[in-house]
Amino acid sequence: MPNPKRRHSQQRSAKRRTHYKATAETWSVDSATGETHLRHRAHWVEGKLFYRGRVVIDKTPATAAEGEQNQ
Repeated sequence: MPNPKRRHSQQRSAKRRTHYKATAETWSVDSATGETHLRHRAHWVEGKLFYRGRVVIDKTPATAAEGEQNQ
């Protein structure tokens, strides 16, 4: 593996690192629920996983009335 023959200066390292900046996260408001969430991420609201305003996973407990209708 190649190694530098001479030491790099601190200024050279600092020039390279100037582009490493901390950025603030972008937040959005969900159109279906009105909740704020990180953009391009799914988020949980009341036992349901939402992505782009649609329910992806529903983990709410099933009630007895719903169970009788399915049978």
